[in-house]
Amino acid sequence: MSQPSLANAIIKRPWLKRWLMPMANWYADAAGYRKLGLKADDLIPEESETVLLALKRLPPKEAYDRVFRMRRAFQCSIAHQLLPKSEQTKPEEDVPYLTPLIREIEAETKEREDLEAMVVARRK
Repeated sequence: MSQPSLANAIIKRPWLKRWLMPMANWYADAAGYRKLGLKADDLIPEESETVLLALKRLPPKEAYDRVFRMRRAFQCSIAHQLLPKSEQTKPEEDVPYLTPLIREIEAETKEREDLEAMVVARRK
C-alpha cells in the first residue's frame, strides 16, 4: 500500500500551496537525490508485490532509463562525487512515473478483493 498523503488537501487550498511550495522545493533539493540524477519515484523500495508488478508494467524505455539512473547514482555514490549541474535532475523533470502505476494496481487489488468478498444471496 502507498503511504498516506496530504497533497490533495494542500492542492485544494491555493494559499496553503503557495505557503508550502518553497519548503517542499527546499526539502527536495536538500534530499540530494536530484544531484545524483535520480527521480523521486526511483527511491520507492521494491519490497512489495505491488511495486514489483508496477515495475513490470513500465514501458521498456522508462524501465531502461530507471536502471540507467540507478546505476549512475550508484557509481557516483561509490566515487563520492555528484553529477555535473547539466546532468542533475531538474525539478521540472522530476515527475512521477511509477506512482500512477502503483495507484492503479492498488485500485485493481481493492476491486478484486471487493468482488471476492461479495456474498450472493438467493431470493426466496
